[in-house]
Amino acid sequence: MKQTRNNSTILLAIFACLLWSTAFVGVKFGLQFFKPLAFAGSRFFLAGLIILPFCLGQLKPHMRRTGFYRIFLKVGLFQTFLLYGFFYMGMTLVSGALAAIIIGSSPLVAALTAHVMMHDDKITFTKLASIALGILGIAVISLSRQPWTAAGLTEFIGIVLLLLSSFVSALGNVLVSKDSGNFHALTLNSFQLMAGGVMLFLVSLFVEGRPQWPREPRFYLAFSWLVFLSATAFSIWFILLKRPGVKVSELNIWKFIIPVFGAAFSWLLLPSEEPEIWSVTGMGCVTLSILFFYRSKRT
Repeated sequence: MKQTRNNSTILLAIFACLLWSTAFVGVKFGLQFFKPLAFAGSRFFLAGLIILPFCLGQLKPHMRRTGFYRIFLKVGLFQTFLLYGFFYMGMTLVSGALAAIIIGSSPLVAALTAHVMMHDDKITFTKLASIALGILGIAVISLSRQPWTAAGLTEFIGIVLLLLSSFVSALGNVLVSKDSGNFHALTLNSFQLMAGGVMLFLVSLFVEGRPQWPREPRFYLAFSWLVFLSATAFSIWFILLKRPGVKVSELNIWKFIIPVFGAAFSWLLLPSEEPEIWSVTGMGCVTLSILFFYRSKRT
């Protein structure tokens, strides 16, 4: 029974990461028509709203419980507002493929954060070695952008913003795993997405002005897909984080899948992007890091 549960956790984690890997294409396409913070705020508020009908039975009991408002606002601040504020701003400065590869650093950040904040999720030599290999790929990509040049500096700032999004994502993961208690995963996810979405949209009014919704039908196709994948992938991830025995660092190692498939989707679907030798090298390091981690774990 335990092995079956472990296998289902792995399969669901892979599925969620594959969904997230398609987001880079959708976001990059949508940013051609809409400003980043308003785009993100609208997306996540609607994603939370879509989940809400599936947790109506848990709504009243949760709203009466002490600490519910505090935890969903705190998770919404880190897991949606800060994470995707940095992410969307970073996406305006780098290509979709490069963003996907940089986001591959999130398992390292998650492992380090969990090591500091959770007593039962310490870094082992195996975790450290496999994550270091993945980060080597990220370093190769980052240095290849030549951040000491003017053009490279713009991309480097985008990379820093994406790394900051990984850091606040790791904090959000720890909050869900450690502080969310027995709150229903879908209810918590619905409220935190709506709260984070509202925060992003309100900030966008001051930073970007009143949003002008585009008339391009293709934008709404991409937007609808992003809303769907947010509702689905976040719900799966919250459920997995609350499963007994699931460690934040081990679950997040599967996020190394995101840069591989995210970059591949960007190269296939975005006409302005194509693979480079450094990108492929970085992806190879990321793939090997996953294989090394799970092969060592089984032996």
